[in-house]
Amino acid sequence: MAAGKDIEAKSVFERLNAINVNDHTEKKNGLTYLSWAWAWAEVKKAYPNAIYTVYENVEGWNYFTDGKTCWVKTGVTIEGLEHIEYLPVMDFKNKSIPAGEVTSFDVNKAIQRSLTKACARHGLGLYVYAGEDLPEEECKAKTTKIEPYMAKAFADRCGNDTPLENFIFKAYKIKAWGDLTVEQAQNLNSNWDKAVQKSREGGTKNE
Repeated sequence: MAAGKDIEAKSVFERLNAINVNDHTEKKNGLTYLSWAWAWAEVKKAYPNAIYTVYENVEGWNYFTDGKTCWVKTGVTIEGLEHIEYLPVMDFKNKSIPAGEVTSFDVNKAIQRSLTKACARHGLGLYVYAGEDLPEEECKAKTTKIEPYMAKAFADRCGNDTPLENFIFKAYKIKAWGDLTVEQAQNLNSNWDKAVQKSREGGTKNE
């Protein structure tokens, strides 16, 4: 099969999930953030007809509120499929901001991050969010297995690189991607490039 046809045969998720986003992320308060501008540029390069939507409430505001806190709703549509993301309007500590204290700047930041996560639901940088929506307690993180969609994201990221898969499975003492715990997934996400390098060198030590 020709290279062009092979690319077309890949699903949206497979194509976007194969993109390495590591050089376009930054860490803040223990969480990893992916640049919205870069993420959207990558989506548009791969799918020029992709669109995004910032939903408004009945008053025409670009955020929603229950009178106590606020949240935004965004969607990214690629090839006719829309993935919607809801995200609280949060402060720099990732805590919900009281409704009476929310500014337009806070809402704008929430919208950008929400759209980035909507892109991730299509595959782009999904592994960045490994464990973010799972229990944060250390003891649970050590025992709670990752969700099936996250296991698929890691598997797709590894692709057909059997030596890399074997190295990771041996390093984390697992038999399948779904055996990874939240803590292991977070560690693997942070050390993916090291794992790739060591697998090529034939190393076995997990750092």
